[in-house]
Amino acid sequence: MFRQIDEHTLVSGQIAPGQVEELKRHGVTMIVNNRPDDEDEGQPPSAAIEDAARAAGIDYRHIPIARGMGPSDVEAMGEAMRECGEGKMLAFCRSGTRSTYAWAIARCRDGASAVEIERCAANAGVDLGPVAHLL
Repeated sequence: MFRQIDEHTLVSGQIAPGQVEELKRHGVTMIVNNRPDDEDEGQPPSAAIEDAARAAGIDYRHIPIARGMGPSDVEAMGEAMRECGEGKMLAFCRSGTRSTYAWAIARCRDGASAVEIERCAANAGVDLGPVAHLL
């Protein structure tokens, strides 16, 4: 379920509050939720996941990306990545793709090479073609 993008980043589909302790055992120090609340029926609300993260001592950011990714979304993702530092971040959305796109564009804006970004995404099974023009 969790796919490794780089040494500090995992992506996944929707997580539940009950999975947060498992994430902590895997070394996750920050969770980034890229889903808007109520995107799908039955989806846990952001606040429930945030409460579980805080209780486990994990930082949490809600950066909902809906109807396309804007510059403020990319900046917020980059900021979360920088704040995570040497820790491990899990970014999630419905499938992990949207989170990978945000990671890729933020990494590029921070100076990483497009070739390296594309290699990492491909190793995790994500095609960056739809956002390649932004890298």
